[in-house]
Amino acid sequence: MSVYYLNNNPTFPPIHEAEPDGLLAIGGDLSAERLIEAYASGVFPWPYADFPLMWFSPDPRCITLPQNFKLSKSFKSTLRKGRFEIRIDHDFDSVIRNCSTISRKDETETWITEDIIEAYTKLHEIGLAHSVETYLNNKLVGGLYGISLGKVFMGESMFHKVSDASKVAFFALCKLTQEKGFHFIDNQMPTDHLLSLGAETITRNKYMHILNLAIQEPTWQGSWAKAAKPINIEQI
Repeated sequence: MSVYYLNNNPTFPPIHEAEPDGLLAIGGDLSAERLIEAYASGVFPWPYADFPLMWFSPDPRCITLPQNFKLSKSFKSTLRKGRFEIRIDHDFDSVIRNCSTISRKDETETWITEDIIEAYTKLHEIGLAHSVETYLNNKLVGGLYGISLGKVFMGESMFHKVSDASKVAFFALCKLTQEKGFHFIDNQMPTDHLLSLGAETITRNKYMHILNLAIQEPTWQGSWAKAAKPINIEQI
């Protein structure tokens, strides 16, 4: 298989031609047009320091059906204590910058570069990138961000500064997307943490099938700031 070099055309080569590790193409830019085309094509950027911009479409893919969030007894207890407050699209910049600075297992450098921050901030400004934020005593302690196209949310990264803060944000995202009729949440790559919360892996072919159905739906574009509702513990 060959790795493609992208030119000024924002389209991508067939994803079945990706390398075994998912690498499909290098080069191109992070314009809103190209990023939207990438996500709609089952592709996402994953920059590495000192390398050209890389684009991946791995097989298998990891997704979460919003209704399948696994609610453990201990986490249910955390929610019922009501310590955390959820806000949406309140401070996107702080969320993405916190995600860029946290240390991750087997990663020595962040892939959330200044170019990535600038690109996704532009998507946020046009109402396609969103953040779900967790606050404790009015301080940001966790959250996540991603892209919404049609009826799918493509998660990009999450962070936490206190225990359960990112899990609360992910739970809130599942509740919100379920309420709004989203088909699934795209987690890109599986992790033990996500799998423990109800995520699953599927083949890239199946992923593309459900993605194509989801992106035919109208996109919920614009600020989601007023979308957050208090978690009803009586329904937990």
